[in-house]
Amino acid sequence: MKSPKIDYVRPDTTILIKYEEFPEDESDAGKSIFFNPKKELSIVSEDTSELDLGEQHIVEVSEEVLIDSTWIKIAGYYAIWDTRNINPYRMDGRQLKDTVDITLYDPRVKRDYKMPLEKTLVTSRFGHRGYRWHYGTDINLNTGDSIYAAFDGVVRINKWDGGGYGNYIVLRHYNGLETLYGHMSKTIAETGQFVKAGEVIGLGGSTGRSSGPHLHYEVRYQGNPLDPELMYDFPDYLLKGQSFVITSALFNYYNKSKSKSSGSRKSTYHKVRSGDTLSGIAKRYGVSVSQITKLNGISTRTTLKVGRSLRVR
Repeated sequence: MKSPKIDYVRPDTTILIKYEEFPEDESDAGKSIFFNPKKELSIVSEDTSELDLGEQHIVEVSEEVLIDSTWIKIAGYYAIWDTRNINPYRMDGRQLKDTVDITLYDPRVKRDYKMPLEKTLVTSRFGHRGYRWHYGTDINLNTGDSIYAAFDGVVRINKWDGGGYGNYIVLRHYNGLETLYGHMSKTIAETGQFVKAGEVIGLGGSTGRSSGPHLHYEVRYQGNPLDPELMYDFPDYLLKGQSFVITSALFNYYNKSKSKSSGSRKSTYHKVRSGDTLSGIAKRYGVSVSQITKLNGISTRTTLKVGRSLRVR
């Protein structure tokens, strides 16, 4: 028997279907979970430039360092100190055997906490969203708003992630937690800098894989994301308690994130070609010019660059 002849037809990628706000698999955000479920294949046009992965550094010394009038062991604070990879720990939270009691703040030793923003209107919660899991809480803001360190700690990462978090910072704290602040318009705190709770570390924005200005805020334990709303009461602008208990049960959502792969909410994008105009694009998709300008944060006077992807729905 002869094999059937298959004619290959190159797909039209001028209309791009993207999953709103979800990071590219090769972005820092996409690689921040060791066992992240893979997305279903789709026809997209994306920037696949390589990112510098950096190196992992393990410190095996027992000396102590003075940070803000407190002596702490370097081995405990800086072990696996990686300034490029969000999750260098490779630890599955579901395998955690011990119960870990975390002290979130302690006024007696002048260790306070601060909400990451002055305004705490939650726009998207931790959990299943689209075709994959959303590992943080999105909080509304205006571009340029101050973003604050949640607890005392040291900046471990200050980096750009074009396919995911945009400008982002990761802070390591005394209590063993790490917090991540994504989509900032500008980062202020530098890698290795000690910051106090409430210190401004950056300004709000909509960089990276973002559909509008907001703060993507994550709380992690040894690389494993926790639902921030388990410890935060965002509407009342406070923490729910002075301490927080971490168990393996908190990470059982990994099983759910692997099992759900449908129900995606899609957005439609148009790749600008030579001769395109806003009115022509709007007419082609049956939408208004004002909708396109609002979705993309542009005006009717903005010059359309060939190759740019414009969201139309």
